[in-house]
Amino acid sequence: MKRTKWVERKFEFNLPVGVFPCVVERLRGTPARMEELVRALPAHVLAVRVGESWSVQEQVGHLLDLDELHEGRLEDYEQGLEVLRPADMTNRKTYEADHNSAPIAGLLAGFRDARARFVRRLEALEEEAVARTALHPRLQKQMRVIDMALFVAEHDDHHLASITELTRLLATR
Repeated sequence: MKRTKWVERKFEFNLPVGVFPCVVERLRGTPARMEELVRALPAHVLAVRVGESWSVQEQVGHLLDLDELHEGRLEDYEQGLEVLRPADMTNRKTYEADHNSAPIAGLLAGFRDARARFVRRLEALEEEAVARTALHPRLQKQMRVIDMALFVAEHDDHHLASITELTRLLATR
């Protein structure tokens, strides 16, 4: 099945604020799910690119790179900004990081640490803060903190699915 590209996805943000703890649990679990996907892969597979797609290590590194944006967006909400800071849609940070040269254990540990910081900040929010809104610059939609957290979880799953697809493809070669 051909997956929809991330930038082509459409989102409806209508979860009740009371579901926020479930979304936070999903975010907390991403490092463990990623580690489970990557653990059994041989080292020579981790840095393989197929066409223009990122390698497994680049997928991991990309999620690590983006936790800085997610934390920054929490600051945007805290400051009452009307528009959230934009993502770099060229993904320059990921391309320049050369994640394929880094040890996978370091990337996984870095992501686990960064995600734990993000989750701790989310868990510290009161219900009023979870309902704050700001405009997402690319989607051009109002987004509450709960919606931003769900958006991050969906993005995580997009890349976990990419890792799964890549490993299946490489297994057939």
